[in-house]
Amino acid sequence: MALTRKSLKAMGLTDEQVDSIVEMHAETVDGLKDQLKTAKEKANKLDGVEKELNDLKAQGDGGYKEKYEKERDDFKAYKADVERKASHASKEKAVKAYLESKNITGANLDIAMMAVSGSVDGMELDGEKLKDTKPLDDLIGGKLSGLVVKTETKGAQTATPPANNGGGNLTRADLYKKDEHGRYIMSAQERQKALAENPDLMK
Repeated sequence: MALTRKSLKAMGLTDEQVDSIVEMHAETVDGLKDQLKTAKEKANKLDGVEKELNDLKAQGDGGYKEKYEKERDDFKAYKADVERKASHASKEKAVKAYLESKNITGANLDIAMMAVSGSVDGMELDGEKLKDTKPLDDLIGGKLSGLVVKTETKGAQTATPPANNGGGNLTRADLYKKDEHGRYIMSAQERQKALAENPDLMK
């Protein structure tokens, strides 16, 4: 049954009550109309979005997925390579320090590092030091033993070599002897004094 003033009057309502009910009904109807309009607008927009999506699907992704996956895989490979190189450098530094502690230095150290280069990556670190040094100890006691610099304890050098007066055995070669670092043992002043005291060495 339609909601009319006549039907409301028939229900015994006053004019004020009828006006109030009619006004509220009108507001309700207007509100429903607005909601229906909004719903239709959203439905139209949704239809448009769905059409755009279907158009994009029909066009394909233009190879973007493949490009993205390649970029991702390349980055992962680059990151793994950086981490591997950093790990190798840390282990190589620890190995070098350990070999130096065993008196393998200078050119001998370079030779030793080349000899162990293939096993560096397989070593483990405990902080900045090697966790297990046995493999290196075995090499140092075996194949690399010839690279260990032997340290000798020598007596103190006299400032002035003994004069060649029959009791000494100073030779010309003694004047130009060098230490393990290639430096003359005797200074130029000491050499001149020795020559002055041993004229035979000048012959």
